[in-house]
Order: sequence, then structure tokens, then C-alpha cells
Amino acid sequence: MNRRPLAPALALAVVLAALLAACSTTTSSSSDNAADVGSPGNCLVVNLSMSTEKIDLLTSLAQAFNKTKSQVNGTCVFVNPKALASGAATQALSDGWNEDTDGPSPVIWTPASSAWGAVADQRRADQGQPAIANQGVPFMNTPLVIAMPQPMAEALGWPAKPLGWSDILDLAKSQTGWAQYGHPEWGPFRLGKTNPNFSTSGLSALIAQNYAATGKTRDLTLEDLAKPETNAFDTAVESAVNHYGDTTLTYLNNWYRADQEGTALQYTSALAVEEKSVIDYNTGNPDGKLDPGEEPRPPRTKLVAIYPKEGTVFSDNPFFVLDAPWVSADQKAGAQAFIDFVQQPDNQERVLQFNFRPGNPQVAIGAPITADNGVDPGQPQTLLQTPKPAVLVDLLNRWSQQRKAARVLLVIDVSGSMKDHASSDGPETKLDLAKKAAIDSLGQFKPDDQVGLRVFSTGLGPDNGGFWLDLVPIAPMAQNASALKTQIDGLTPTRGTPLYDVTGRSFDQMVAGYDQTRINAVVLLTDGQNDDGTQSDDNQQLAAVLDDLHRQSQGENGRPVRLFTIGYGKDADLAVLKQMAEATNGASYDASDPKSITKVFTAVVSNF
Repeated sequence: MNRRPLAPALALAVVLAALLAACSTTTSSSSDNAADVGSPGNCLVVNLSMSTEKIDLLTSLAQAFNKTKSQVNGTCVFVNPKALASGAATQALSDGWNEDTDGPSPVIWTPASSAWGAVADQRRADQGQPAIANQGVPFMNTPLVIAMPQPMAEALGWPAKPLGWSDILDLAKSQTGWAQYGHPEWGPFRLGKTNPNFSTSGLSALIAQNYAATGKTRDLTLEDLAKPETNAFDTAVESAVNHYGDTTLTYLNNWYRADQEGTALQYTSALAVEEKSVIDYNTGNPDGKLDPGEEPRPPRTKLVAIYPKEGTVFSDNPFFVLDAPWVSADQKAGAQAFIDFVQQPDNQERVLQFNFRPGNPQVAIGAPITADNGVDPGQPQTLLQTPKPAVLVDLLNRWSQQRKAARVLLVIDVSGSMKDHASSDGPETKLDLAKKAAIDSLGQFKPDDQVGLRVFSTGLGPDNGGFWLDLVPIAPMAQNASALKTQIDGLTPTRGTPLYDVTGRSFDQMVAGYDQTRINAVVLLTDGQNDDGTQSDDNQQLAAVLDDLHRQSQGENGRPVRLFTIGYGKDADLAVLKQMAEATNGASYDASDPKSITKVFTAVVSNF
């Protein structure tokens, strides 16, 4: 691999980046969903499925509740919380809950927003099934805001000038970007948003921008969404998006690392995110949780929360007691006892410690909801009505065509270790499961997304050093879908794992063919560590690749490409994959349990 030597200054930067990466959390892992509340013994178990940002708080409250020995018909009640992202839980409740992949069947479901309950019930109604969520009880609140680095917000007139989605629209359509505000060094306007099928902030942003497009604050209708001017508004806003994703944590962690390097203003200009996350970020805790021994370090450049002038929505974190066949009358009674417990003023005051606003109106809003943390306890001034369920579903369906188009190269490891069995209790190999997951994920791309397929191993032929083969060239899915399915289905394992060379060369190719109208990315899946059959120094190879990835990810010639890595199986080098992904402001995903690969692949493709 003929790459230039790593310059001393950049070598230091790469080392620092690696250290920062070791302290951050961007890799999705099933362990992130753990909640340990002990053993229920002979108590009545009330399973609770919660959105992931509430793990620490609700685990603590469940522990406290279980100690009260609350009883139903003479039997103690034990609340057992497990985390599952709001969008994933909505899909599971709509399509059929699978305890093997989704966790214990819940009695209580608490997504981040009541909108998810409406979506679940509408999707079930469309299938001829009864409602399962119905009306929930709000637990705690946090409004959707548009987070911006303070210098950028001030350039737009903040805090004196009210700002909102119309300003985002103007910036998204601008040909000169930040130059029109006297800051050409900031480059084009770059918007951060998450996939509304998975993320509450993404769904809330979609609701808010459509109300802004129509000039309404309530009663959004299907007819409103069908108007050409509404579609034009949405399509223009989406055109400024960097990439999407299943969580805002990827953006926040990348923003924080860029801030430490002094490049935060070049990474992203604005992010649709919840107020809570602005406080987390400004207090030096961008992913919202501190690992043992981790000390928070405030950023060099603060974020400020813009409460859209057109109005916004709250994430109200409702408790739904499910009307499901697996929920007994005693379990419903136990669930209500827990809901009453968490509404008590002492417990509501605890939500402030986690940067949320209390859901109980009798509990006052206080620190940390303060101006020092970039937020305003007196906002928002205008609240938007949650649209009707049918409108919410139509919003999501329309977004799938309005979203920014993608140009993606799938790079899949077919080395010999992929023939290993995925588990001891089934005949499938790791490659079998990976092929199925990859084929299933293709449905998330839209017809004009451009997608290609590359496989890599050693000894694949005379070209490219024998390290990779391009089985399907990058082209629109409208013409590529069938070939992609056929080629993926026919993959077979071969020899070694030339990880560094293939990563670098694939990234270079995507930069060379960059399309500024699209999200440009490499998705790389591997189950091993670098093994290219040569005697070259792995550390030097890795340093050279990190140098190249980091340098080009800064947007040289205006061509930012992102790398999304999947560490598959127990032998994958998760630390190296994380370094490489984060060098490009991408993200790494942990599929160390091969059975999780379908969920992980779905999360990765949600970035497009």
C-alpha cells in the first residue's frame, strides 16, 4: 500500500483522537441495554421496556420501588426494566414482539414520546389489529430544539432574533453557505438529523418542520402533507443533511471530538436534538452517561438551544400500560402502582439530575435547565399538537422519498473465518447470517440511492493485489437491487483479512467519485483483524490509514465521506474499527453476537 508517511504533527493528532475515542461511546452494543435490578424471587414481575436514554434513571427508580414491597392481591410487585430504542420497540409492537431479539414482553412501555404510541396503534390498525398502547401517562419532558454552536447562532442573530425552521430552509437552499453571514471559513450549511423511523428527535423534527411548512400549530392533515409546497419545503431541508442515523449520540460524540481539535464549526452547523442533550454536551458528557472514572470536560465551543419560532414538541416519555394478551389484570395493577410511585414529587425531582424537566406540574423546573447550560427554562413559547396517527404514518412514508439520497459502497469480509458457525445451537455460519442481514437491509434504500458491493479477502484474483473484488458497481438501486441480492446470496468464505488496505482504498475511491448532492459513505463489515498475508508492519499500516481517513474526512476539496464499520463476531478488532470510523466522523457498530447482525445492519443503513 503506497501511502505517504504519517507526519509527526498528524501522528500526534491521531494518537489524541484514539485516546478520545477510547473515552467515548459511539459503538452500538447489546450491553448498552442492560439494567440490573436483581432477582424477582416469588414476586409478580412487571416487565418494562424503556427508551435507551432512561436506563440509569429508571433502573434506579425500579430498584427503589422494588424495595417498597408494593403488593397486588397479597403478592409483591417487581419491576424489571430493559432498554430498547423507541423506534425498534414501536416496530416490535406493530409486527409481533420477539423475546429472543426484543427482550421480555413488556407490561409497561415507555418510549421517548407519545407519538410512538400513536404510530404503533395506527400500524396495528392498518393490519386489522386492536390498539396496544392507547393513552399514556407523561413521566418527564424535554423539548426538541435546534442545537447550534454559539458563534453560528450569534451570526444568525441569536439570542435577540427568533429563529426556526424557516431560517434552516434559507441556509439549506443557500449557494454560498455561511459566507453570506461573513464566515466563508465555516463552509456550507450542514444539518444533522436522525432517521425518524428509529429516533425520537428525528420524528419530532419531522413533525415540527411540516408544521412550519404549513404555517400551522395544530390539526396537521393528510391534505397538508400532499401539497407541493410542503414537499418542496421538506425536500429542501433534507438536502442539507450530513447523514442520518438511529441516534443523535453519533453526532454529539463526533461534534465533541471535532471541538477538541478546533473543527466543530466545520463538522456540523445545526442538529435537531432534545434539550437534554444540549445540557449533556455543554457539561462535558456528550453521550449522556459517565463511565466509572470518567471526568466530564466541557467543550471549547458551547452549543445553544434554539427553540423554533414556529413551535416545537415535547418528548414526554409516557408510560403505556399495554393492552396485550400477555398482560394480566394483576400485572396492570402492579404497573399502575409503579406509575404512581414515579409521579411522586421526590421522584420527579430526580429527573432534573438527568437534565430532563419534571412531568408532574407540581414540581418546579430548576437547575440544570439554565442559561449557563445553553438552554432557556422559559421556552418553548409555542407547542405543536401531536398529529393524528394516520398523519404520523404518512409523514414517515413521505420522508422515505424526501430524505437526502445516498451513495454507498458495501464492503463485506469473506475471509475464511466467516465460515465459522454463528452459534453452537444452529447450523448457520456467520456469513449466512450476514448475507441475510445485508439482503434484508437493502429494502431501506430508495430507488435513486446509488449502492455498490465489494467483497474482500486474500487471493481473490490478479487485480487489486488480490485483496478485493467489485461484484456490483455503484449504480441506482432501481437497476442494482436484483444484482445486489443475487451476489450477496452467492458469497462464500475464502482466506485472509486485508482490512487496512481495503478500508483505505475503498474510502479513496468514494472520495474520488464524491457526489455533493448525496450522503457519501462506505459500510464495512468484518469479523477479524488485519491479516493480509504480508510481512508489513500492522501499526504503520494502521497509522497510514488513519492519517488518510482523518485528512480526507475534514472535507478536503469539499468531499466529506464517512465510514461506518461493523465488528462482527468475537474476533473482530472493535477498537481499531472504532478508530477508523471516528476518524471520518462516522460510527462503529458492535455485532460481536452474530445473532444481532440483522438489527445492527438495520441501524447502520438508517444513516442513509
